[in-house]
Amino acid sequence: MRLVPILIAFLFPVAAGAASAQSGAVLTHAAAREGQDLSGSWTYSIDPSRDGLYGFHGSPAGEGHQRFDPRDVEAVIRERPEALFEYDMRRAARTTLPGSWTGHDPELRHYEGLVWYDRAFEANLEDDERAFLHIGAANYTARVYVNGELVGTHRGGFTPFAFEVTDRLVDGENRVTLGVDSARDETSIPSPVTDWETYGGITRPVRLVIVPETFIDEAWVRMTQEGRIAATVALDGPEAAQRPVAVRVPELDLTLQGSTNRNGVFEAEAPAPERLRRWSPEAPRLYDVQIEAGADSLPERVGFRTIEVRGEKLLLNGEPIFLRGICMHEEELGRDPARAITEAAARALLTEIKDGLNANFVRLAHYPHAETTVRLADEMGLLVWSEIPVYWRIAWENDEALATARTMLEENVRRDRNRASVILWSVGNETPVGEQRNAFLRRLIADVRRLDDTRLVTAALLTEFREQDGELLTRITDPLTADLDVMAVNAYHGWYGPLPVERVSEVRWQSEWNKPLIFSEFGAGALAGFHDPDSRQKFSEEYQAEIYRETLEMAEGVPFLQGMSPWILKDFRSPRRQHPVYQQGWNRKGLISETGERKEAFGVLADFYEEMEAER
Repeated sequence: MRLVPILIAFLFPVAAGAASAQSGAVLTHAAAREGQDLSGSWTYSIDPSRDGLYGFHGSPAGEGHQRFDPRDVEAVIRERPEALFEYDMRRAARTTLPGSWTGHDPELRHYEGLVWYDRAFEANLEDDERAFLHIGAANYTARVYVNGELVGTHRGGFTPFAFEVTDRLVDGENRVTLGVDSARDETSIPSPVTDWETYGGITRPVRLVIVPETFIDEAWVRMTQEGRIAATVALDGPEAAQRPVAVRVPELDLTLQGSTNRNGVFEAEAPAPERLRRWSPEAPRLYDVQIEAGADSLPERVGFRTIEVRGEKLLLNGEPIFLRGICMHEEELGRDPARAITEAAARALLTEIKDGLNANFVRLAHYPHAETTVRLADEMGLLVWSEIPVYWRIAWENDEALATARTMLEENVRRDRNRASVILWSVGNETPVGEQRNAFLRRLIADVRRLDDTRLVTAALLTEFREQDGELLTRITDPLTADLDVMAVNAYHGWYGPLPVERVSEVRWQSEWNKPLIFSEFGAGALAGFHDPDSRQKFSEEYQAEIYRETLEMAEGVPFLQGMSPWILKDFRSPRRQHPVYQQGWNRKGLISETGERKEAFGVLADFYEEMEAER
């Protein structure tokens, strides 16, 4: 059966006022495109005084200091013995990318600043081809040079960016240099004050992508809220307008086809075939999709489902669902993680969640995680909360901070709109209520709704807690709640504050919003292997387990609660946590240790989720 819908000319929505929201091409599913993976061996050179950028009087760096200069330093010195070079990128120390510089050398454990990376690669473009450098993530500010020329700068450590380098390449050997600066200031997203490891450097793959002169830049294939199959495809190039496009799902015998509008955008939809099976955690059905436009084609793998709110209920594919989840940082198992998230590393973490905890949901905190992780969530059947690091203290009144946050949000949404697992976009975590903050976050919420009308918007909020007439009451009073689809709160009763652990289950919740609630965080710290039989010693496994028992009992008394993601799956690096016995630079709220050892609370939550699933 072939379904040919009427083309609707519709430009991809762009955040209003965010003219610089895109650093370059989107390159949906960059890993599947022609080109070469530049991961592997690179040289690197630390530059704490930013000597490679500036002279000591503030002028641009001169010869002998420009680490992005592609010339062979040894050859230059042989030709001109009087020349002085204080670096040599070709003979510098070597490391394997992607991976933070915390894994390059133990001395870089707490380094904040600029590091230069360099490597050679071969290129031989045809006349009708274009080339882009696609970087999955570089934390925090990245300057990208090809053959000594700056091709672009990107801010933000967790989202992909790409720059066209067609005119910068030569036939044969080329050199790419990245200057990555992890330093953040008060206008950064996040600000310098966080509760996790910085992990500066190039933490996701670098790829040279080769495409035709006119190519498929972005493709979004999804199920609409009405249950129809829709596709939007954006082309880039001199022949992008009025170009035939086809989106095929062979297993469903479904083809959406037509031509792009004058802006190079194609949009179409059709009824879902009867034999389509919707994606769910129990049956994470994915379909191969082929997008075709002229000389270009792009493969994707997509699941189809709907997510919506009806009163205080959360509905997946029209049926109520409770989100049995956990939070997770992007940090692999092991004593010396470097945010080198391979497919195997991501699968190990997600398997602990799906099979170990009997969960169906993961909050990917506190920033966009690797595309590898989100694609695995699609495959394994884990619903995803995805967020940007608008976290704690942000310069709410600063236009640059807002622009950076909007760029991050747009890059995150555009990268992962094809992932059925993603059901929630979050715009913030534990931010203080105030008019400037409210305006900042409302702008982000509006951006989400323009970019994606198939998912829900949330934010992790703080609450108001008090004792009144002998009753323990928690109220959701944040005015931002009115703008969200789903309420979410971080609730650390019994860990932070004076409330004794044995009274946590007495806490009652009040809401006047008629919306579903997620406990986006709760929990307690515990050092794996430290025990205290009477359960009253913080950092003991028994205390953590008791916090979980009490909080889960409390949760059963909240009728509008529709999900939870306790904090957190695994102990993770955090320089602010410095108790010499229990922490030593680790946040110990994990249900497993940094090496994967399960704590007592792991079993408490796993049993609770198993019983909940059995009662469905």
